[in-house]
Parts: sequence; C-alpha cells; structure tokens
Amino acid sequence: MSVTIASPLTLPCGITLKNRIAKAAMSEQIAEANGAPSETLIRLYANWAHGGVGMLMTGNVMIDHNALVEPRNAVLEDDKHLDLVARWARAGNAHGAAMIMQINHPGRVPVLPLLRQPVGPSAIRPGQLGYNLRKPRALSKTEVKDMIARYARTAQLAVEAGFNGVQVHAAHGYLLSQFLSPKANHRDDEYGGDPKRRMAMLLEVVEAVRAAIGHDKVLSVKLNSSDFENGGLTAEESLDVALALEAAGIDLLEISGGNYEAPAMTGVVKSSTASREAYFLSYAEQLRELSKIPLMLTGGVRTAEFMNEVLGAGAVDVIGLGRPMALHADYPARLLAGTTQEELPRAPRAGFGPVDAWMQLAWHAANFERIANGSPKPLTPGLIRGLAKATATMSRKALTQ
Repeated sequence: MSVTIASPLTLPCGITLKNRIAKAAMSEQIAEANGAPSETLIRLYANWAHGGVGMLMTGNVMIDHNALVEPRNAVLEDDKHLDLVARWARAGNAHGAAMIMQINHPGRVPVLPLLRQPVGPSAIRPGQLGYNLRKPRALSKTEVKDMIARYARTAQLAVEAGFNGVQVHAAHGYLLSQFLSPKANHRDDEYGGDPKRRMAMLLEVVEAVRAAIGHDKVLSVKLNSSDFENGGLTAEESLDVALALEAAGIDLLEISGGNYEAPAMTGVVKSSTASREAYFLSYAEQLRELSKIPLMLTGGVRTAEFMNEVLGAGAVDVIGLGRPMALHADYPARLLAGTTQEELPRAPRAGFGPVDAWMQLAWHAANFERIANGSPKPLTPGLIRGLAKATATMSRKALTQ
C-alpha cells in the first residue's frame, strides 16, 4: 500500500506518529519574560493539537537564559517552571500528537541580552544586518563541554515534563550550525579545522542528549542542506553530517537550509528546486539514495497531492508545515479530509531578504496570538501597517524581557 499523509509512522525509538504531518518549529515569542511557558503559549498548542497534526515541534526553547534568539523565547535550564512545561506538553499531547521540544542556543546571533557579549565557535562577526554590531567571543574547550551538558540537561527536563522527545537545532546559523560552517568556525582544535572536526560538537551533543532522554524518546536534529552562502556549509558536507547523524542513532532528521543572511528556509532565497513545490526536496532525494534515516521535509510544501507524491516515492517520511499552521490551526485536518485549500496570504515584504525574513517572523508571531485566542481568520498583511506593528510589538517584548 502506498504511503500517504494519513499513514502512521513508527520511528526507530518506538514512538508512532498517527500521521505524516508535522507542525514545524516556528519561534512563538510568547513565553513569559522569565522564560516560563505562558497561558497563551499553552492555549496555542492546545488549538494546534486539535487540528489533526501527527507531531508538534515547538519553536526555540533556549538552553541558557543569557542567550535568546528573540524576546520572549521559552527557556528551560532548570526545574523552576517544570509544572508549566508539563502543562504545555499535555496540551500538545491531548489529541494524540507527539510533542517534541526544539532546543537551541543562538551562538553569535542572539537578540538578547543586548549588553552581553555573544559567544561562538570563533571570534568572527556574523554578516547578518543588525547581528554584526557585537563581536562574539570564541568558546573555550571547557565552555564547549559545558554547552553540550546544557543541551543534555534541557532535553532531560523536557522528557521529565512529558514531552515525547527533543529536536536539536543545528540549522539556520545558530550555534551548532555555526560550528558546522567553515565560514563561522576557524578553530584549529578538536572542534574545527576540517569537516570531521567541525561536526564533532553536534555529534557530542547528540550523544549526550541520547544518554539524557533514553532510547525510547524521539531524538531529532534539524540540519541545513546548505547554508546558501559563499564559504558556508555545502550540500556535500551536509550529506556527510547527515550520514554521521544516522550512525549516531537519531530518530528523525529535518532538512532545512540557510540563515538570516541567506534565509532560504523562508523561501526568500530560491534554491535550484525553486520551480518545484518544496525548497529542499532535491537534497532529500540525494540523501535517500545513501541513507534510510527517517526524513522530515519542511519548506514550501502546501498541497496534499504533492505531499502524497513525495511520501509515496519514499523520498521523505514526514512533511513539516510552517506558514500554513501559522494561518490555520486545522490545516492538517483539511489536508487529510481533502478539503480544497484557499490561497494562503503571504507576510508583508519590503524586497530585502533579511528584512523580509524578520517581517515574516513578526507576522507569524502575531498570528500565533490570534490562534491562541481562538480567532479563525488570518491577519491581513500590509507592508506599512505590518512593519509598524511588528516593530512596536518586538520593541515592547524586548524592553519588557
């Protein structure tokens, strides 16, 4: 029987997804100022869980309160708010979806705290507009080991609270992605200098996280197919990383690409698959020829027909939805029922990649609050209005963090 979006999937750890549709991670920015899950965040996942999805991947949960990707990120570094984290997990699990926590550290590109020096693999400023104002400090080997332990501690707390597993974020130009990038990583120790050593930190994180959560929980990794910028991680090197992750025993690899200098993950930067529905499908097809690792494809996929085509061909195993889930909490149920999909509105755009990526992030965050409050109608985009509202909202959150 051909695999479709309605088919269940049992991952290597033994956890079964009720269907092949996942809500991909999107940074919600609606946690409390102290990093605890807010009532709004819990309601958001309760509404998403009701929409028929097989797996819910949270947005950034930070492993260190001293390094946030955006204002109002959730933080999990101790058991201080574990009761709220457990409520968050139960909200996502309520209708049979697997609830997976994405754990992350921004490395050299944190938004907050503003007065704290960022850290990274090397003391190299990022090229991203706005992020290059602060020169990062290179992590010492002792600090790298401490960072690995932080990933493991957050993962352990997540499963203690009732999450079905974690996703280690190693894409989009954040810390682990920086270690993989020859452009960001100029180290000459065991964590840099050649492709094998550049992947060492990620593999040590995976090993530590697995030891922390056990073999019966989901261990996923989000990996760039390419950094889509000169001097960054290439597709060839990424394939080698993927094969190493398979050998390390992860349960699910999510394929993405780019960073906020070259935001391919938002569709702003077009890849060689631009004429097709999925941004990163060609990479998935290359990897499938080499590997049997369960693959999740996110980015640009919209129609049930296309999803069933790539699932049936065996190119990937799970389809991740981002923007559709930011607009319609029940998008998976509509796909499964074969309901005709209307054209999805797009976030306002200014025509400049980094600004457009930021606008999309802010617009999605506004829609998350709408979904949490039970309003079914997506916000109407408009460049001037959207830019003004996004600026005001982000500024308010940053000032009250």
